[in-house]
Amino acid sequence: MISPEETRYVLEKAYVPEHIVGMMTLVSGGEPFLFDRYLCFSAEGWAIVIGYPLEQDFRGEDLVRVVDGACRRFRPATLWLVAPEVPPSLAGTGDERESDHYYTLDLLRCEMKTRLGIVARASRTLAVETGREISAAHQELIGEFLERERPAPRVRALFLSMAHYVPRSESAVVLNAHDRQGRLAAFYVVELAAGNFATYMVGSHSKKRYVPGASDLLFAEMVKLAREHGKSYIHLGLGVNEGIRAFKTKWGGVPSLPYEFLGQRRVRPGIPEGLASKL
Repeated sequence: MISPEETRYVLEKAYVPEHIVGMMTLVSGGEPFLFDRYLCFSAEGWAIVIGYPLEQDFRGEDLVRVVDGACRRFRPATLWLVAPEVPPSLAGTGDERESDHYYTLDLLRCEMKTRLGIVARASRTLAVETGREISAAHQELIGEFLERERPAPRVRALFLSMAHYVPRSESAVVLNAHDRQGRLAAFYVVELAAGNFATYMVGSHSKKRYVPGASDLLFAEMVKLAREHGKSYIHLGLGVNEGIRAFKTKWGGVPSLPYEFLGQRRVRPGIPEGLASKL
């Protein structure tokens, strides 16, 4: 575990969403640890290494040392690593690999003039409010999104974790857009714990009760919320696919940091390989 002082240090230095200690603890179910300048999470059978050093001076040899230390300490059956790059000595060891970029929006340079028309039109139909819960209406939109988009397992798990995460987080805000009948048309979950940025976590809009510009309206509200809380930028998450990238870039989001994911199944010392493969 890490102390409250260490948690404050991490949030002050944070520059990727995975540095948000409370969010990662609630979503993953693991406990946070610090290895030198790197944040890790662990629970029975697994460990996550956040390979973005808190002081931002990434060195591959340091990350290899941290991964080795985490594996010796936690003896995970499964190791997950996210980092700006995967060192060559680790690159060939993964059972899962993914490459992408984090997209961010600089609030000091953000100009929304080109999007204000659609936002204004949506605001004539929708009312926006903030909340702290994921209701049955939110679950309906999440289910609709998952059925429609069929995202990767980790993205699906993130959406499904919101009902547990949001009411337990002191810094998560839900932006809700309701139509004139009071029905939920769209929502965003925004995390505000990091010192310098807000994080867009998940969002969805209804195709059954589709209102043009609902997502744009919530995006504008997210920008307003982040500015009110003194953030200098918004983490918009990964590019994922062409449609999601297009939505983020039309608002001024840019790829700011490389993202590499590695998932590795490991054999614990003393466990026969045949048994470990069934874990």
